[in-house]
Amino acid sequence: MSSPAITPEKTPYIFDPTILREYDIRGQIDKNLSPQDALALGKAFGTFVRRETGGNIICVGFDGRHSSPGLCEALIKGLKAAGIAVKNTGLGPTPQLYFAVKHLKADAGIMITGSHNPPDYNGFKMCLQNAPVFGQTIQQIGHIAAEGNFETGEGSEDTADICNAYIHRLMEDLQTTHKFKIAWDNGNGAAGNALRMLAAKLPGEHILLYDEVDGDFPNHHPDPTVDKNLSDLIQLVHREQCDFGIAFDGDGDRIGVVDDKGNVLRCDILMTLYARGVLEKHPGAPIIGDIKCSSVMFEEIERMGGTPVIWKTGHSLIKDKMHALNSPLAGELSGHIFFADHYYGYDDALYCAVRLINEVAHNGKPLSELTAHINNLHSTPEVRFEVDEREKFDLVPRVYENLKNSTGYTDINDIDGVRVTTKDGWWLLRPSNTQNVLVARAESKTEEGLKRLTEMACSHVAKIGYTLDFTKP
Repeated sequence: MSSPAITPEKTPYIFDPTILREYDIRGQIDKNLSPQDALALGKAFGTFVRRETGGNIICVGFDGRHSSPGLCEALIKGLKAAGIAVKNTGLGPTPQLYFAVKHLKADAGIMITGSHNPPDYNGFKMCLQNAPVFGQTIQQIGHIAAEGNFETGEGSEDTADICNAYIHRLMEDLQTTHKFKIAWDNGNGAAGNALRMLAAKLPGEHILLYDEVDGDFPNHHPDPTVDKNLSDLIQLVHREQCDFGIAFDGDGDRIGVVDDKGNVLRCDILMTLYARGVLEKHPGAPIIGDIKCSSVMFEEIERMGGTPVIWKTGHSLIKDKMHALNSPLAGELSGHIFFADHYYGYDDALYCAVRLINEVAHNGKPLSELTAHINNLHSTPEVRFEVDEREKFDLVPRVYENLKNSTGYTDINDIDGVRVTTKDGWWLLRPSNTQNVLVARAESKTEEGLKRLTEMACSHVAKIGYTLDFTKP
């Protein structure tokens, strides 16, 4: 799919402000995101990188969405207009692009991906060689475009076939020859080719679902945090008596896991497995979880001798906090898991799969037994409900103000939305940085406590004019 003819010019460009998100740029094709935006972003990001780093080498990759090749063409045109030497890594998962930046010693990288959003969405994830690009930096890039204050030069484009090197790097950290039987669900996402190459090198038997890259996502939505999207994987694990199952999201940076009994292993519980091995090598280390993670995860990390840290949701925000604390491991409930122990500190679902194989082999027990000691809590899945994009970030502060004037809670954490603790447990409400939704979750030690928590959350959401229904994730 080619983009329309576009001639790079040194002229100001105004992005729709709703696409300049906290940790990426993301929008809806032909509504607030177009090849013209990609062209302007290329010039602005190229300018930013040249001024920030003094270098001019940027890796570019794209996912399997139908709009991605056209956006890539326009983006590269803009980068070249800003004097950038582009290394085009082509179609692949986001972590492969991150790896390319490290492996090729580039100054920066930019990935065209809509991640787990619907097929008509797309966007851009950006990074520097040793730092994420997020928050005010994204706004700064927007200002560069708005002022038309672009660097110029004669750029270039080279193809960088990086997949073999990427798979070789993943295999370097495989520490077992145990022959597991593993089911994999790629969800027709961008990791398809990399997954086939990885599975061919791993010991054991590997059964792949939906490894063909298809931007229509014809089998199910590529979001492994939603249980219905794992139903085919669960059936396959049962039918083939697999040791476990692994699923990826649309761009391969988030992981979902099903154990040998077909139970979904939430990523905060999965983090306790990873933390066990990491803390053996880094005793007392800070292990970061986002504000949506279970209290059980933080308690288990502390029990194992780690220092649990609650932080904001968002892959760029987590990476930045890891760097600040020198943390070897971090994770989000959404399936972004970050290893700085032996790896680069970015979210890579394929690498997480390799580390999971190591952990299960090292412990010598079925995956279901490795978390059996962890207390089972009653919790809701993440529930999302649509709100007006223009008022999204103003809604939760209104809930916070109402809460401060009420009773029935023991603590309110407002580091990212509001996490309200009561004698029953906790509930959370926060704005999504990638969609026009608010996200809610609740957790309690009892069913009755969970009911009281969800009723409290629903009551406070109703006060701001919206309806929260925990029965409709």
